[in-house]
Amino acid sequence: MKVSPFKLERYFDKYEFSAPYLLSSSDCEPLLLNELLEMADENSRSEWDVLKLGYTESKGDPAFRNEISKLYTSITSDEVLVLVPQEGIFIAMNVLLEEGDHIVTTFPGYQSLYQVAEDIGCNVCKWEPDQNLKFQIQDLKDLVTDKTKLIVINFPHNPTGALISKNELDDIITIAREKGITIFSDEMYRFMEYDDKDRLPSVCDLYENAISLFGLSKTFGLPGLRMGWLTTRNKKFMQEFVNFKDYTTICNNAPGEKLGTIALQNKEKLIQRSLGIIQKNLPLLEDFANRHNKWFVWKSPKAGSIAFPELKINGTVMDFCQDLVKKKGLMLLPHDVYDFSRKHVRIGFGRKSLPEALTVFEKYLKEENI
Repeated sequence: MKVSPFKLERYFDKYEFSAPYLLSSSDCEPLLLNELLEMADENSRSEWDVLKLGYTESKGDPAFRNEISKLYTSITSDEVLVLVPQEGIFIAMNVLLEEGDHIVTTFPGYQSLYQVAEDIGCNVCKWEPDQNLKFQIQDLKDLVTDKTKLIVINFPHNPTGALISKNELDDIITIAREKGITIFSDEMYRFMEYDDKDRLPSVCDLYENAISLFGLSKTFGLPGLRMGWLTTRNKKFMQEFVNFKDYTTICNNAPGEKLGTIALQNKEKLIQRSLGIIQKNLPLLEDFANRHNKWFVWKSPKAGSIAFPELKINGTVMDFCQDLVKKKGLMLLPHDVYDFSRKHVRIGFGRKSLPEALTVFEKYLKEENI
């Protein structure tokens, strides 16, 4: 199959490593290698020091898969496939879908969650949030048909920070089970709910024909490890994912798996680290929004490290973002890269540099009389 250009990644490639102020990153502040190694117990540190840089098990290191399984209530280590997060989406879509299939997906979203299906030749219907950036279950029901093959969901949601309730999640599973529909659940922002009462269970723990995607990139502040995983209780799906992986990466990188094991052995510490940064930054961003509420329409997220405010400005959001990055070296992400028609930008607030970035943003607005 031929794949379409990934608009978000192409935009990031243009500015991410040249702009000094990133106000669009989706991950939380990345850890230093030494910070992570300092968390290792004596056994893990010894294993790290003598690690052989050879091939690894295709499904993932058993110790790493065992730590991953502890994030779920019903998943065993045999029901975990370790891979690169993006690879997990690509593999699952190619295994599950064929040309002509009908799928429904949350939208806007990470492009591969719908683009791979479109490039396969599927009929993709997009479940969009309302004007308050809330996803209504009735809107999903209206899109699902007797021919729907797959429902793709992403909660906590990228880029809006939206979250559904446990009852609403149960409704989605009921819809899927009654019609024999598979669910693919992107859970990359799991455990980043601001209120523990809002925390959702993993869909793979609730539904036998669900596949969940998770990884170390967002919640755990370790995107550079490129460690993610698919989990499912459907043995047929899992074997087909493993077979497909033989044509992508075959196996994972040994250092990443060992460091990932150390990270998950310290998962609570890393989760609280990320939430701590968010809790410091979010009030600063909300204050900024309140001071600029004539053109900067803020909808508070309920989880995650990103928000999706609307801009009521003259001209296009793309021109605004590119002028900002060229004049001040400050990067925002325009709605165009999501193929979304409303005038929004993605703002990331999981980095420690946010206060400095907002100062630069304020200076730009003053100079441009916005």
